[in-house]
Amino acid sequence: MPKVGIVMGSDSDYQVVKETIDILKKFNVEVDARVISAHRTPQIAFEFAKNAESNGIELMIGAAGKAAHLPGVLAGITPLPVIGLPIKSSTMDGLDSLLSIVQMPSGVPVATVAINGSLNAGLLAIQILSVKYPELRASYKEYKQELAKQVVEKNDKLQKML
Repeated sequence: MPKVGIVMGSDSDYQVVKETIDILKKFNVEVDARVISAHRTPQIAFEFAKNAESNGIELMIGAAGKAAHLPGVLAGITPLPVIGLPIKSSTMDGLDSLLSIVQMPSGVPVATVAINGSLNAGLLAIQILSVKYPELRASYKEYKQELAKQVVEKNDKLQKML
């Protein structure tokens, strides 16, 4: 079973991250979620990232707001793919988080989704893992077909109203 490590910088990020967890579980992906601060508990962040691969984690998602160094710290330690999930903050509506995550130095990539783009963080994780897990690829194709079906149904509803 595929396994994703999710690290959020604060428990206040959970309301956003919950959507990531839910979609991963819907696709039968195991989740190891933690609250670890890159700034307040850097040693814990280091140990978690250093041991992630040996603990069966195949991909990591780092969710953080404001300075949002957490995904970059994880990516600097682990060889696993890291997806950054910028959390909307009160200071700059999340732009500070987005820029902190997306502006990584050469050699330390972090795939980054939209501010509060929790669903897409989970779906990107599924797409990446589907390279190794064909059952995820099949499930993801079904998911995309369902999305298309919903759009067609919405258009049909609109046409009836017109």
